Amino acid sequence: MTHAAGTGAAAGRRAEVARKTNETDIKLSFGLDGTGSVNIETDVPFLNHMLDLFAKHGQFDLNVEARGDVDIDDHHTVEDIGICLGQTLREALGDKAGIKRYASVFVPMDEALAQVIIDVSNRPHFEYRAEYPSATVGSFSVELVHEFLWKLALESRITLHVIVHYGRNTHHMIEAVFKALGRAIDEATSIDPRVKGVPSTKGVL
Repeated sequence: MTHAAGTGAAAGRRAEVARKTNETDIKLSFGLDGTGSVNIETDVPFLNHMLDLFAKHGQFDLNVEARGDVDIDDHHTVEDIGICLGQTLREALGDKAGIKRYASVFVPMDEALAQVIIDVSNRPHFEYRAEYPSATVGSFSVELVHEFLWKLALESRITLHVIVHYGRNTHHMIEAVFKALGRAIDEATSIDPRVKGVPSTKGVL
């Protein structure tokens, strides 16, 4: 993994990672202070769509090239992209000086409403409250949303709470989650000029 020089928005908080296993081969770069520039090529079309939404609504620069054993199923590819994204998010944040740290974002998608709450705490934790009408969207297994989000929270060492309050269309409900995730990460990691050092009474995050 490589990390762009310096921390803070002016320096350009970016990181990239390459991960190759017997199950997946992934190259991923992530920029927190971006413009929503996205290039995503994976074997999981629904995840491509969700990652595009995530980056565009968070104003992140995101490049993903991923190949995996989707002849078995999408599990390893989705999980490992979550791992890589979490690792680059953590690396791009650097020492976390000046960040807002917290965010709570509601996003509607037609009849669906999702909420994402984040604490950039260096204490990985994940809570997920969602009940979907269907187990799949096209060929995509809905249970993989949990797998992706949990690995993202774990590897980025954030506290992440995701609540889907209601909805009737599974696609809409998951789409609201990824849009809210992008906006919440953007808000929590944004620089607040009033914050001196890290926003913690411990003096470290």
